[in-house]
Amino acid sequence: MSDYTGTHIADAHDVIRVIGARENNLKNVDVEIPKRRLTVFTGVSGSGKSSLVFGTIASESQRLINETYPTFVQQFMAQLNRPDVDGLENVSPAIIVDQERMGANARSTVGTATDAHAMLRMLFSRLGQPHVGSPQAFSFNIPSVSGAGAMTREKNGETVKERRSFEITGGMCPRCEGLGEVSDIDLDELVDRDKSLADGAITIPGYSVDGWLVRIFTESGFIDPHKPVKDFTETEHHDFFYKEPVKVKVQNMSMTYEGIVPKITKSMLQKDREALQPHIRAFVDRAVKFQPCPDCGGTRLNDGARSSKIGDVNIADAAAMQITDLAAWLDTIDDPAVAPLLATLRRTIASFIDIGLGYLSLDRSAGTLSGGESQRTKMIRHLGSALTDVTYVFDEPTAGLHPHDIARMNRLLTQLRDKGNTVLVVEHKPEVIEIADHIVDLGPGAGRAGGEVQYVGDVAGLRTSGTVTGRHLDDRARVKDSVRTHTGAVEIRGATRHNLRGVDVDVPLGILTVVTGVAGSGKSSLIHGSLPDREGVVVVDQAPIKGNRRSSPATYTGLMDAVRSAFAKANGVKPGLFSANSEGACIACRGLGVIITTLGFTQTVETLCEVCDGSGFSDTVLEYRLNGKNIAEVLAMSATEAADFFPTGTVHTTLVRMIDVGLGYLTLGQALTTLSGGERQRLKLAISMAKKGVVYVLDEPTTGLHLADVEAMLGLLDRLVDDGNSVIVIEHHQAVMAHADWIIDLGPGAGHDGGRIVFEGTPADLVAARSTLTGEHLAAYVGA
Repeated sequence: MSDYTGTHIADAHDVIRVIGARENNLKNVDVEIPKRRLTVFTGVSGSGKSSLVFGTIASESQRLINETYPTFVQQFMAQLNRPDVDGLENVSPAIIVDQERMGANARSTVGTATDAHAMLRMLFSRLGQPHVGSPQAFSFNIPSVSGAGAMTREKNGETVKERRSFEITGGMCPRCEGLGEVSDIDLDELVDRDKSLADGAITIPGYSVDGWLVRIFTESGFIDPHKPVKDFTETEHHDFFYKEPVKVKVQNMSMTYEGIVPKITKSMLQKDREALQPHIRAFVDRAVKFQPCPDCGGTRLNDGARSSKIGDVNIADAAAMQITDLAAWLDTIDDPAVAPLLATLRRTIASFIDIGLGYLSLDRSAGTLSGGESQRTKMIRHLGSALTDVTYVFDEPTAGLHPHDIARMNRLLTQLRDKGNTVLVVEHKPEVIEIADHIVDLGPGAGRAGGEVQYVGDVAGLRTSGTVTGRHLDDRARVKDSVRTHTGAVEIRGATRHNLRGVDVDVPLGILTVVTGVAGSGKSSLIHGSLPDREGVVVVDQAPIKGNRRSSPATYTGLMDAVRSAFAKANGVKPGLFSANSEGACIACRGLGVIITTLGFTQTVETLCEVCDGSGFSDTVLEYRLNGKNIAEVLAMSATEAADFFPTGTVHTTLVRMIDVGLGYLTLGQALTTLSGGERQRLKLAISMAKKGVVYVLDEPTTGLHLADVEAMLGLLDRLVDDGNSVIVIEHHQAVMAHADWIIDLGPGAGHDGGRIVFEGTPADLVAARSTLTGEHLAAYVGA
């Protein structure tokens, strides 16, 4: 039971005071959080931790800061609504360090995301020989161009026009335009040469015959739209595939025509692959073969930038070094002229190592980082900051960290606190909870069963509080008495992706296999680089689910179609009537449930639609009932509630799978954009569970899970195996390791210090041997 009394804990100015917070599932929460302390927020998944920390405190802090800017500036900033809270007192500026993946831009690298590359460019502009120019001469985002242009100036009281020449010296490789790779496009994947454009020759997704993307080709006058592509003249072939941009008239409108190859290069190929819609990504994978740029060798830089060296190292060499090696190289440079710059750069590079990212390189594409790596990379900016008395907000900072690395993360969190900052951490790991100055535990359950403060105080008090977190804080799994026998194996031979050193390994089938090792040891490179393309392999990761603000668990899992059909059958109307995206939409908000008002230079305002009261459906639709409930009431149900409402059929089966993966608290109509990485992964798993006799690959499925939920996840993994599947889990959680039938441990370190198999065998053998870092920590965890 809770012993939270809500009493004041400090002087009024030394606490952040939250009064009446109701964001999402919070139930008029009042709580005081000490400033300049490390506070950990705990509770089961969906209990309201993120709603309180991110949705209320951090969101309001950022909104208030944004309001200090001129209205002209505010229009270019993210628009934040005021959270549903009666009052917030003594809020300091908040810096959010979350797990959202970095690098929606293909040009973003670890170096550019942290300013380390900017300092490296400055270093080479000062010391590099031969001298090739300013720091921009070493930037792969700036091209080298020259030309002339007109300018005006005052002369003897008159305005005169002059023509001036200009030259910009940048470091961009002209062939790949600073991307480091070039593409070879298979034209036969773009068109069916036996067809004419009018008959649908273009096979690129989104290019329908009657759409504008095709009409600009058929009505441009450059091509005969009724001639098969294979019969094009040489001029038509060039104009269709490669013509440079030119203005044309289509339907009396001026439009830009360009060949299909440069057109899709700009619209698809130069975008971050992970940001593309799945069907577009599949097309790109079929049609395009990427390879390192032959001119720059994949470095993104032109000859001039690569010719300038410090000693025998150019900037591309330095950026490609493992960061631990880069730190050693920087220590060899001793020049008083750049001493301050060098000191700052060394501190930044040291921060990478301190935070457990020393295995990365500055030229690593930011889009390839995991959520945990992205979060720690964002931390680099703040570790050396001179700012104090700010609020740092972290979302599970131990995500993706081996037990060996968690102690290092804890030191960084306490260092931020000791500089005089307020540190707020949403976390489940007991190792982090143990170092907290203050605990705020929410619950007692998830969704509508949560949203209340269960305990406030220190760790010792949490243990005796009787809350779910308190009861499970000291939970420890034990190594299995017996393990399953494998039924075969998937062979991996000569794996060399990233830091792997020609790894040969047989991954057993028919059992639960856990792949582990310190962060950067090569786990993901081994599994994701070798298994996903094989037949019968189902990969369930934490990547964002593609969709928009209308997407929900109901639409993503496919159960919405069955729900619409059930309503239609019960009422004798069409299923489309029960879609807020089409016939059933509220005419005022067009199915969004909110009215969006753009106020010129000021922020965009969202208000609850008064016509449909936020449901998104028209009054006519809401009159139809299914077992006494209308469609909006059904979508407001949690998966657990809906499973009782639909006791049989495909809807019930899907809902039970959601409950099995620990998502029973999600409402059917909740926006997918509000789901965490762990919730996204478990939702994908719920959809995939219908498949039998397959190999499931799961990437850290315990991310976001409370201590009390881990046992349920282990039961789910067991059921998958017992149903005839093979389960391969990339995981650091020691309870999962102990529960495995087989462990593959990579290491011994990270980066070029890893990439090897250091142990294969049962958990009991790993504990007995204690021959690896994983073995040492697992032995301590199980008390062996």
